[in-house]
Amino acid sequence: MQQRSTLELARQLIARRSVTPEDAGCLDLIAERLSPLGFRLERMDRNGVCNLWARLGTDGPLLCFAGHTDVVPPGPREAWHSDPFVPQERDGMLYGRGAADMKSSIAAFVTAVERFAASRRRRGSVALLLTSDEEGKAVDGTVRVVEALAARGEKPDFCIVGEPTSVARLGDTIKNGRRGSLSGRLVVKGVQGHVAYPHLAKNPVHTVAPALAELAATVWDRGNEYFPPTTWQISNMHAGTGADNVIPGSAEILFNFRFSTASTPDGLKRRVHEILDRNKVEYELEWTLSGKPYLTPRGRLVEAVSAAIRAETGVETELSTSGGTSDGRFIADICPEVIELGPSNATIHKLNECVPVADVEALSRIYERVLDALLAD
Repeated sequence: MQQRSTLELARQLIARRSVTPEDAGCLDLIAERLSPLGFRLERMDRNGVCNLWARLGTDGPLLCFAGHTDVVPPGPREAWHSDPFVPQERDGMLYGRGAADMKSSIAAFVTAVERFAASRRRRGSVALLLTSDEEGKAVDGTVRVVEALAARGEKPDFCIVGEPTSVARLGDTIKNGRRGSLSGRLVVKGVQGHVAYPHLAKNPVHTVAPALAELAATVWDRGNEYFPPTTWQISNMHAGTGADNVIPGSAEILFNFRFSTASTPDGLKRRVHEILDRNKVEYELEWTLSGKPYLTPRGRLVEAVSAAIRAETGVETELSTSGGTSDGRFIADICPEVIELGPSNATIHKLNECVPVADVEALSRIYERVLDALLAD
């Protein structure tokens, strides 16, 4: 029975068509499992987004499991080997949208907490922070719950985000931080005209080209022990009317920094403006900071998670800060130790998303071992 409990819950969650920002009843199902354990359940829904904060206990330390019930659109049904919202087990794999990202992790959270609460004397508290707004805009989900918790002084000491982090084997990689993301929309001003009369026009592409070359060649920082160097990349560039005889009147460049803790958003902004100004570019620049970098150095949480993985799988885990952003960036504002640990990331956001069936229950046991290490008497 217990061998199937995590897998069965994962299947029930996958069967709910929770394409972002829909929850499709996932949080209600989870609440039904947590309520008999004595969890205090708070729905913090906002603008059609479903959010749940569930806490068992009032004392510290507080360990939080965090994740999301929403999934990315599955794509064309005919390209899947089976219905993406009808979980299937084939050749030792569990298939379905969200199997890896991240309904198996949520199921593992719940069953780990169920076993821990039923069989141990504990100290401190355990909580779950779940949202249906991670795969989309991520403006009404975890960030809003974090704001509400901060306003009342309720702050976790440890947090495990269930994002899929494993590469070749379960637990071989955990994320102990993520790079920040800073985007810019640069509009370079020029004067439109006929290509045969360039002296009567001002080509914004020509004007900005030296600055772009300098931006591309700039070493922004050299990273540090945990992070690679900060990178700057153009993601889109547009100018002109489509005609081959018209000098464009403006050019638009979209770019992005993925930056480490060795740089700051304000510092990066200042250096970009300095380069543009030095190259005498006439421009407007809008900035969007979608995530600050965060880092959890080796400490109690990293060591507890590493030991749990070792005990359960025999794997020596590696720390990584690679990849995109996650909701860990919001939680790090109120929690000093945040890591990400979940199943294989090989098929996330792909057709025929899947995870090894055996890893689903094993992940739950890893989470349970962390609870034992940090909260058990």
